[in-house]
Amino acid sequence: MIEINLIPDVKQELIRARRVRSAVVSGAIITTIITLAVVAVLAIYVYAVQSVRNVVADDAIKKGSTQLASVEDLSKVLTIQNQLTKMSAFNDDKNINSRVFDFLSAVIPPAPNEVQVSTLKVDAETDTITLEGQTPTYPSLETFKKTIDAAHVRYNDADGKQQQIVFASDLSLTNISFGEDATGKKVLRFTVSFTYAEELFSPSVANPVIVLINGGNVTDSYVGIPKSIFTDRAADTEEMQ
Repeated sequence: MIEINLIPDVKQELIRARRVRSAVVSGAIITTIITLAVVAVLAIYVYAVQSVRNVVADDAIKKGSTQLASVEDLSKVLTIQNQLTKMSAFNDDKNINSRVFDFLSAVIPPAPNEVQVSTLKVDAETDTITLEGQTPTYPSLETFKKTIDAAHVRYNDADGKQQQIVFASDLSLTNISFGEDATGKKVLRFTVSFTYAEELFSPSVANPVIVLINGGNVTDSYVGIPKSIFTDRAADTEEMQ
């Protein structure tokens, strides 16, 4: 069978153009329908779903506010909770003042130079310790003072190296007077104050140790004799005429 194409080329181009136009129009219609569907879904979400969610959120807020309002002393509870959140940091920064008892056990001389402490105050703002006490005699008081002067703090720094510093500075004795203790025994009352080394009470220093160093002289005769009786030898002068 022989087929002969009797349609002119112009007619074929026209038919082809109509087919392309129909495909473009169909694609545009489909795209428009999809776009309108997406816009409709978004509109439903914005105006319906979001509105419902906002209503639910508002109801939850109102309910929570009502519950909070029903709590007695709410402001106090919130203040306490806020303070509790800061307790950990506060504990990490505060001084370990209980170490003062290690200091006292190290510097209070044994009998017969015993010292009894009646009051003790640690001032963290000025780094001073003030204590009031009593002792039998003046030599006992001098022994106590020299023992405090000899106190050093020995500890390891962050690198593990051993450090040693003087514990007390600017030491002063005041309010020295005689009195009677609870048993009627005559005693010497006094007040001693000094600036302490922060390292003893610092929470960043672990296990500091009090050691006593009297410039190499730790004999009883040294700590029991007042320094005031010693002085430099007087200079020579010309013979009197």
